[in-house]
Amino acid sequence: MNTLKTVVLLTFLTVLLVFVGAAIGGQNGMIIAFMMALVMNFVSYWFSDKIVLKMYNAQPVTEAQAPDLYAMVRRLVQKAGLPMPKVYIIPEEALNAFATGRNPEHGVVAVTEGIMRALDREELEGVIAHELSHIKNRDILTGTIVATIAGAISMLAQMAHWAMLFGGGRRDDSDEGGSPVVALVMMIVAPIAAMLVQMAISRTREYEADKGGAAIAGNPYGLANALLKLERGAQVVPMQDAKPATAHMFIVNPLTGGGLMKLFSTHPPIEDRVKRLKELRGR
Repeated sequence: MNTLKTVVLLTFLTVLLVFVGAAIGGQNGMIIAFMMALVMNFVSYWFSDKIVLKMYNAQPVTEAQAPDLYAMVRRLVQKAGLPMPKVYIIPEEALNAFATGRNPEHGVVAVTEGIMRALDREELEGVIAHELSHIKNRDILTGTIVATIAGAISMLAQMAHWAMLFGGGRRDDSDEGGSPVVALVMMIVAPIAAMLVQMAISRTREYEADKGGAAIAGNPYGLANALLKLERGAQVVPMQDAKPATAHMFIVNPLTGGGLMKLFSTHPPIEDRVKRLKELRGR
C-alpha cells in the first residue's frame, strides 16, 4: 500500500509539472526548468552522503573503535541481504539516526552518540534496521526524483514571476501557455501543491522503512519502543543546527511543529508509526 501510494503521488506530481509547464512556462520553459532541477538534484544525489555527513560533523568509525555497533550492523545487513555500509557516529546528544548513499553499494548508516546511550540493544537494532530498509528500498533515489520534479515546478513559478515583473506578463501570440489568470493562480498554488506532495511521499517512505525495518530486525517492538523514546528525546534535547533540507533523512523529524505544519512534515506522527508497527506483530 505504501509503495502504491508513492507511485500515485509521484504520478500526480509529474502530471502537475506538465500542467504547470503548459500554464505558465510553455514547453520550452518546462524543459529549461526541468533540466536545471535535474542538474542540481543529480549533484545532490551523487554527493548526498558527503554533504550531509559533513553538515552534521559525522565521524567515520572502524570496527576496532565501535565493535558492538559494527557487529550489530553486520548481523542486520546479512539478514537484509545488503553490502556492509560505512558506519558513522554523530557527536550529538540528540537521539537520532539517518542513512544515506546513492545505492546499496555506497550505503552509510549514521547514529548519534546520544541514541547509542539512550536505547537498549533491541531498540537500537530496530533503528538501524529501519535505516537499512531505506538503503534497500533506494529511498535516496526516490527522494531525488521527487525533489527534481518539485524543484522544476518551483523554478517554473519563479521564472514566470520574474517574467511578469520585467516583461509585463505579456505573451507572444504563438505561445500556447494559456490564460494569464490561470498562469497567475498556478504560480501561487503549484509550488505549495508540489511541496505537499513531496512531503506526503516522504511520509509514505517512512512507513515503508518502518515495515521493512521490523522485518529485518525480526521484531517490530524494538523499533516501536525506540520511536517513543526518540520522540520524547527530541523535546528534551533538540538536534543542534538541524536543517529543513535534510530533515527527511532522519528517523524522527529533528524539527518540531504542529497544526498545519503537519501537512509539511517529512515524517508521519509517531503514534501512527507505533500503532502500525504493533499491528505487524500479528502478521
